[in-house]
Amino acid sequence: MQQFQFRGMLSTAIHKFGSPTPHVPPPLKHCRRFSSATSIHYPPLHQHPQWSGLQNWRRSPLNHDRYWGPNGPIPEPKEIQISRPSPSVFSSCSSLAEMGSIVLSTADPLTKAKLSHLAYTKWYQEGLPIGVSDAPSTPARPPKPELVSPKEIPPPKRSGLPLNAYMLHNLAHVELNAIDLAWDTVVRFSPYTELLGEGFFADFAHVADDESRHFTWCSQRLAELGFSYGDMLAHGLLWRECKKSSDNVAARLAVIPLVQEARGLDAGPRLVNKLIGFGDHRTSNIVEKIADEEVAHVAVGVYWFVSVCQKMGCSPGSTFTEILKEYNVELKGPFNYSARAEAGIPREWYEPSSTSKEENKLSEVYDRLACIISVEQENSSLGKLSK
Repeated sequence: MQQFQFRGMLSTAIHKFGSPTPHVPPPLKHCRRFSSATSIHYPPLHQHPQWSGLQNWRRSPLNHDRYWGPNGPIPEPKEIQISRPSPSVFSSCSSLAEMGSIVLSTADPLTKAKLSHLAYTKWYQEGLPIGVSDAPSTPARPPKPELVSPKEIPPPKRSGLPLNAYMLHNLAHVELNAIDLAWDTVVRFSPYTELLGEGFFADFAHVADDESRHFTWCSQRLAELGFSYGDMLAHGLLWRECKKSSDNVAARLAVIPLVQEARGLDAGPRLVNKLIGFGDHRTSNIVEKIADEEVAHVAVGVYWFVSVCQKMGCSPGSTFTEILKEYNVELKGPFNYSARAEAGIPREWYEPSSTSKEENKLSEVYDRLACIISVEQENSSLGKLSK
């Protein structure tokens, strides 16, 4: 499939709607306001399985359980709420995209997470429109951790952190990036609301809110262990993959939710088991909860990737394969087949050999049948000759 086919959707959008004026959202009177998650129309997908919990996730109320209590997630205690950023930071914002741009431009990790929740809450409760805004080329980042290549990340024994804190720091880094990845998807593609539909932006703003809660849990637990985010090196691989797909909505969906986030489905159970083996059941419970909630995020990516492909008249499976080739994205196992299937990712998308194996089996069956038919025909002919 040629590259222009992947970019066709955005090219059509630019031709149809024109390029937006940077940082100038459309006037409210010309912008349809968001009413509620239950009122958004989500187009049905044809002949593709969906996660059974997707509609319930979309309709779920705001989740304020941003503190990990003795027995699991609870609302933040009052003494922690005092440190919340003021909602006035969004006082000049009239749309979701504008608030998302502010979150992306916030460097402090905990403030970013809290603003992410405030932005989603304000939009959800006040019925603001999606709007239009510009996404920064790179999200604001704190001085620490220093970002290096993945090969420069030290192994646990040389990191200066115990194994549980080491694994938790890596997860916190993934979750912080996930906040920015989701908001960048909302803001960067905000000029195409009419083409993609409100549901696209509602879903990814919801994902950003979930990811901000996950980062907050990780940060809290790191502090309980005597550490903080930034105490060891981290890599910039996640954002590099996001940046490559900044002009292509189909590629963004393929590379981020269907590859990067799907890796979380694969790694989650292994990480939980390692933490249990280490004797840190509190951290393992946090990681297990995060891994369970990531199924929704992958399912959202699957839904919108298939939806975009159907709008472009492309086969989702072959389009996914071609995008990964074009963007030089490698799929690495071992895979969590059950979690991926639950999220709606067909196995043949990420493990083509599974399809070829089935095809080989069928081919063998057909060959045997052809051989049997040929022998029977030959025996029949011999019988006739003997008469």
